[in-house]
Order: sequence, then structure tokens, then C-alpha cells
Amino acid sequence: MPIDKPCGEGLMPDGLSALGRLGVSVEDSNSAPFFGIRFVSAGLAVEASFPNGASGRGIRRTVLHPLIAERAASLGIDLMWQTPVTGISEDGVQVGGRTIKARWIIGADGGNSRVRHWARLDDFRESDRRYAFRRHYRIAPWTDHMELHWGLQGEIYVTPVSKEQVCVALISRNPKLRLDEVLRSFPELQRQLGGGKFASSERGALTATCRLRQVSRGNVALIGDASGTVDAITGEGLCLAFSQAMVLAECLEKGDLARYEREHQRLALRPRLMARLMLVLDGRPRLQRRTLQVLRNRPSIFERLLELHVGVLSPLHLAVDGLSLGWGLLTI
Repeated sequence: MPIDKPCGEGLMPDGLSALGRLGVSVEDSNSAPFFGIRFVSAGLAVEASFPNGASGRGIRRTVLHPLIAERAASLGIDLMWQTPVTGISEDGVQVGGRTIKARWIIGADGGNSRVRHWARLDDFRESDRRYAFRRHYRIAPWTDHMELHWGLQGEIYVTPVSKEQVCVALISRNPKLRLDEVLRSFPELQRQLGGGKFASSERGALTATCRLRQVSRGNVALIGDASGTVDAITGEGLCLAFSQAMVLAECLEKGDLARYEREHQRLALRPRLMARLMLVLDGRPRLQRRTLQVLRNRPSIFERLLELHVGVLSPLHLAVDGLSLGWGLLTI
């Protein structure tokens, strides 16, 4: 600990709230606030603030991990670092050459989950496979919004993670594309980063929308990326894991994993809808520009979409806002 992982490192307001319900506090000294989303495409920019004055937080993964581990340790959890888990059974978990008996086994071991394989829960459907690469720059954030820069080859989003550092993440369908190459297609962003020194090496990971048929079997339940993923463009991966944790705790207390199955599907519905909506713009520069023009001319649409994104509005509102956005695209 801490374990680093390629990540956009932005916690949306709903994710920050879920983390707080788990008893983990993020301080100003080790993070940076952002108050909305800013879309940029070919010199055109439009932004919207989070509803009700809410804010998100950018925080380095290597800072967040110890905060969560310290909270767990304070509750009496034994953290067995660098101890290999070699299998599971109905009786417990094989750890470091011995079996630890367990009433419940929770697989929280990421997108390549071994627990998922051992529990025979590997029946899943994957779509929108893309590749993400991120690097940190030692430069003061130039905006109090998270920025999403749209381009022909992919998207770059910029998250402030401290008063002196930003996280820059590229997402594309080309596994060979890297930040240095693609930044030449984003001159405004390249200019903003020009005076910043690298604060980390470039690291990459696969991002995709992955949906499992089941997330539990017997006394085993999956959580976080082990239980399915949404495209990183939503920024909702960590929020999903924190929200799932709250629901799973209640279900374990009542011994009802059937409810966890239902609630898990409900929690993933909104992020999946938002991922599908945003990926319509992927690799379509003319549509990107027309969409930004609509959002600039009708800011209320962007505001409502952002309310939907952070869970203030129900997914049912997507139909109305989708019609408004579509009509705007036809009439600009």
C-alpha cells in the first residue's frame, strides 16, 4: 500500500457522498474540488455546474487508497498485504497456505477477478472496448471544472487532483495511441500543459462496459470492477463501487444476496445510460461540434443532463432531454 492504478481520479458529487457514508473523509489538503463539467471541441467550449452547489473532488489514487485502508483498519479489519489468495471453497478462502473460514466471500479484485472465475460467475457481455492512458502534470489547475476534450481520435479529460497537479487521461479505440502523440491534435490543451513537468509516468488500462449475468452465487458476491464495469468516460467507476458496498453490507446483514442482485442492476442503470449517450459522440467530430453548439445555445439541457449524471434526476428524464437535444441538433 498504496497501490496505484490508471484512473481518471475524479469523484463526482454522488461518489463523494457515497464515500462519506462509508466513513471516509477527503480533505482539502490532499485533493482539489471541481464544480462542474466543461466540454471542449475544436475551439468551442461549454460548461455546466453541478446542481445545488455541489462539488466533486479530484484525488490521487495513491492518496485515496490509504484513506480507505485506514478506515477499514479502524473498524478492526485485518489487512493481510502481500499474502496470496489461491482459491475459495464453501468453507472459506485459501490464503497463504491456510484456509480462513468465512460465512461470506466478497470478490473485490478488479476487472480480471479470480474470485469471479472461481465462483463460476464469468458469464458476461462486454461492449465498447477502449484503451485509457493517464499521466500527471505538475501544474496548477486552470479551471474549477473537470474538462472533457473531444477529438477525432479519442477524448482527453483533465481533473485537478491538488493545488499543484492535474491528471490527464486519454481514452481511445487505438491501443497504440499515447498522450504525447494525440496532444498535438489538442493545441489549446497542449498550450495549457506546456509549462508543466511530468509528475508521474504514463500508465494504461483497458476500459469497457461489462455486464455480468449474475454477481453472486452461494456465499460469494462480487463488487466493484469484479462485478462489471462502465466506460471510464462516465467517471462513475469508484462511485459505483462505494454505492454497491453500502447495499451489500445491508444485504449481508439480512442474509439476502437476492436483493443485492436486484440493487446491483439498479445502481448500474444510470451510469450505463450515460456511457451509451456520451459514446455516441466518440470519433464523430461534426456531431461533437453540433452537440456543443446545442448545449451552448440551450444551457438548461446540459444542466439537466448533469443532474441526471450525478443522480439528482431519474433516468426517465433522459427521454425528454434526449428529444430536446435531438430537436436542437436538427434546428441549429
